[in-house]
Amino acid sequence: MHLQTLTVDIGGSGIKVMVLDAAGNPVVDRDRRETPQPAKPEAVIDVVLQLAADKTFDRVSVGFPGVIKQGVTMTAANLDLDWIGFDLADTLSHRLGKPVRVINDADMQGLGAVSGQGVELVITLGTGLGSALFLNGVLIPNLELGHHEFRKGQTYEEQLGRAALDRDGKKKWNDRLLKAIASLQNLFNYDTLYIGGGNTKHIMVELPANVRVVPNVSGLLGGIALWRD
Repeated sequence: MHLQTLTVDIGGSGIKVMVLDAAGNPVVDRDRRETPQPAKPEAVIDVVLQLAADKTFDRVSVGFPGVIKQGVTMTAANLDLDWIGFDLADTLSHRLGKPVRVINDADMQGLGAVSGQGVELVITLGTGLGSALFLNGVLIPNLELGHHEFRKGQTYEEQLGRAALDRDGKKKWNDRLLKAIASLQNLFNYDTLYIGGGNTKHIMVELPANVRVVPNVSGLLGGIALWRD
C-alpha cells in the first residue's frame, strides 16, 4: 500500500507542512504559514487544518517544540501554557479524520538527518533551541537540552535563541555557538553534531569537521520515520 504522509512542523514563528510518498520523498512543495499569536492549541490547529485542506494524504506526522508523551504535549516553552497536558495527536486525528503521530520537533528533524552511525546529536536553532540524541540511529527521546544551564547563569536557549540573536547581534551569537559546540562535544562525545533550524542562515563561523548544518526541510522529511515499525 502506497500511503502518503502529511508531515507538520510546528514552530514558534512558522508552521510548515509537506506531503511525502511511501519512500519519504516530497510529493508537493513545502507550504508555510505564520504561527498565530498567541499560539494557543485551537489557533495552531486551525492553521494546520488550513494548510492540509488542499492536500491528499493518509496519515499525519507532527513535530512539536516540547516534550511529547503518547501524543500529549507536556511542555511548550515557546508557544503557550495551554498546551501543557494537551492531547495533540487525538485532537488532530479527530479534526483531520486520519491517524496522527506526534514527536518532538528536534527529534523529527534528527530522524530526517542522522546517518545511524554512532552517537549523533542534533540541535535546532530557531525561536528556542531544540535537541535530539541518537545512538546508532535509535532515538533517545525528550532530551530538553535547551533549558539546561550553559554559561553566565543562562541556559543554552537564553544564549542562542532568537531573542538573544536579535538582542546581541550575529557576532556574539556566533561566538556563543562555537562555545556551545565545544561544551556539547565534551558532554556527549558525539561522532557527529547536526545543526538545523531557521537561524542556521546566520552562522558565519567555521564549524568543526564533525559538525554539519542540515536543511530546514529535514524537519519535515523525518516525519516518514514515525510510521516505520
